[in-house]
Order: sequence, then structure tokens, then C-alpha cells
Amino acid sequence: MSENKTKAVFDATASTYDRDRSKLIPGYDSFYRWALDLIHPRSMTICELGAGSGLMTRLLRDRFPTAHLYVIDFSAPMLDLAKARLGNDRNITWYQLDYVTEPLPENLCSIVSSLSIHHIDDADKRTVFKKAYASLKPNGVFVNADQVAGPTSALEARYKALWLQQVRAAGATEQQIEASLYRQQEDRCSSVEDQILWLREAGFADADCWFKDNRFAVMAGTRL
Repeated sequence: MSENKTKAVFDATASTYDRDRSKLIPGYDSFYRWALDLIHPRSMTICELGAGSGLMTRLLRDRFPTAHLYVIDFSAPMLDLAKARLGNDRNITWYQLDYVTEPLPENLCSIVSSLSIHHIDDADKRTVFKKAYASLKPNGVFVNADQVAGPTSALEARYKALWLQQVRAAGATEQQIEASLYRQQEDRCSSVEDQILWLREAGFADADCWFKDNRFAVMAGTRL
């Protein structure tokens, strides 16, 4: 589907996105904790790709109170939510743009993305991984906390069935599940194995998956 269609889906569901997320991500707390723990601990410049409503942005600000954050998303309604969440923070630079096609800030200590990159196709993922590597300082870290595909069609079907069981057990309403399935129309998930390979192709020598719970994984690599 087109970028405009993806943007329209997320513009349409922005108002309920925060409320839904904690119910729709099995291992929610561990997922975000791993993402934060893998960011370079002395990061003074951090770029967030696909910030959405600012949930991760808030966590980044709390963990790295003196870092300058470069926050990117292509949905204006999502960025409005993020700005409202963070308030008048002069140490944040906001960008409404497509991080696949537009340049990223340079000389970054860390780059992080949370539940965004799975919306772009495989060729664009590889492009973003290469851009992330080029934008990092030596020893800079790229962290991708994202939804992933099963390595086989059979496992993909099991992932989806298990996800429905997990989110219902966690208390997700049918309306929340319906909204998530609507957003999933734009999913272009790739397997962990493929993404680790692409990270290594981009130059990340130590690329690895550090956390995985069903469809949700946290992958990272360092520019040496």
C-alpha cells in the first residue's frame, strides 16, 4: 500500500493509539525496557524514527534528561500528541517527514525506533539501516524495537493466533483489537533473521536480537 494510505491509517487512529498500546503488546514493559537499556548510556544526541504519539519519546526524556532529542514522524496528528506529552521542551527538535526519503541528523550518539520500521517494505528497511549507520558517531547505537514476521508461514500463523490469545487475556477490548487489525493493514513485517542480516550488511558488526516475545523483538547494532 502507498505511503499516503499508511499515513491516513495512523492519522485516523492517533487519538486511541496510546490507550491501546499497553494492551496490544505482549511483554510491553520488557519490550520498552530492553529498548532503553540498549541505547548508549552516555548518549547526548538521540534520534527517534517514527515517534508516533511520543510514548518512547517520554521514556527517552526520562532516561536521558540532558540529551538532545531529534524526533521524527510523518503524521501530524501523531506529532501533535507527542508534543503535548512532552510539553515545551527546548531540548527536542521535531521533524514531520518521511525518514526513508529525507536525510537524518548527523553525528548521533544513538538512533532508536519503536514499532515503526515494520510499516516499510524490505528495500526501504535496508535503506534506513544504512542511513542509520551513516548518521551515527563511532560507537553509536541503533536500536529497533519492532513487530516482526515469523520465519515460516506456519509460524506466522501461530504468531497471529497466539497474539490474539495474549491480548484478550491482557484485557484488550474487541474495539482495541479491531483498531489494531485496521492498523495492521499497513504492516510489512520482516523476520528477525532477515533484519539482522540487513543490519550487518549496513555495517553493524555486532547486530543481534536481545529480546523477543512472539511478534515483538528488540534488535540493535553498534557502529564500530
